[in-house]
Amino acid sequence: MRKRVAFIGTGGTIASIGKGPLDTVNYGANGRMLQADGILERFPEVQLVADVFAVPYRNVPSPQIAWKEWQELVLLCDKVAAETPDLAGIVIGHGTASLEETAFFLSLTLKVKVPVVVVGSQRPASALSTDAGLNLVNAVRVAVDEGARGLGALVLLNDEIQAAREVTKTSTGRMQTFRSPDFGVLGQADGDRVVWYRRPLRKLAPETEFDIRRLAELPRVDIAYSYAGADGTAVRAFTAAGAKGIVVAGFAPGFVTPGDAAALLEAKQMGVIVLQSTRAGSGRVFPTTKLAEAGFIPADNLNPQKARILLALALTISGDPAEIARIFATY
Repeated sequence: MRKRVAFIGTGGTIASIGKGPLDTVNYGANGRMLQADGILERFPEVQLVADVFAVPYRNVPSPQIAWKEWQELVLLCDKVAAETPDLAGIVIGHGTASLEETAFFLSLTLKVKVPVVVVGSQRPASALSTDAGLNLVNAVRVAVDEGARGLGALVLLNDEIQAAREVTKTSTGRMQTFRSPDFGVLGQADGDRVVWYRRPLRKLAPETEFDIRRLAELPRVDIAYSYAGADGTAVRAFTAAGAKGIVVAGFAPGFVTPGDAAALLEAKQMGVIVLQSTRAGSGRVFPTTKLAEAGFIPADNLNPQKARILLALALTISGDPAEIARIFATY
């Protein structure tokens, strides 16, 4: 019996139609983007590996995707799983700009038991040698593979299966853009079969403590990027805007300028949770004496954009720094 897979399209390059086969840069200006059913029609090969059906959603450029869309996708996955008893997996098409953030949010909040694979492409569906079709086929293959169960949300591009927590976009245009710098791929979708090499140890959906289904909004968390001469202006602006948490994209392995440090201490005294990440893109922030004395929480090895998501979710549970530190050690 053929396995059934739901495909939810949110737009992005994988859904885009440019002005011609050589339009690989300005295709967004063409204003044409396929819905989920149109993508499946354009790449009928997906039906060779599973019974794939489209789930209506809407196309949203990925720089515009945030809390509202994340919550809608979680609820839509719930709905599809409840209405499709024989569902084997879910594939979500997504623009690559914020794909890693959506995937990480889903990996922390989904409650469905079937695998969920987030897929995108670097070249539009209309381009010569587009990666959209094969990425989509491979995402479906991963979604129906038994090895994908219990791994939270996964990311599939360029034949590589990545953990949502660890993967990040590293190149604007190259096909191998999605990388997991510290630990590498989970597996690969090769031509003969899907192969697995490791499993994440951190806690993953659906067995997580976050439930955002009835949540009106996420607590505001901002990212302050450190650079030579930063004087704390951004930190003070975020605090004035009502930030409940500030993630610092600091110098590696976890430093800030004196100006930023003063502003962050002011923010902490006002009840803002300060989380120390780095702009390095790889490696842990160590729990140093200096951080402990300041009352700043290390972000482990999460990049700033991932740390922001986890901190916002943590703040829906507790504002206690010790509890937030526990959450960052768990997820």
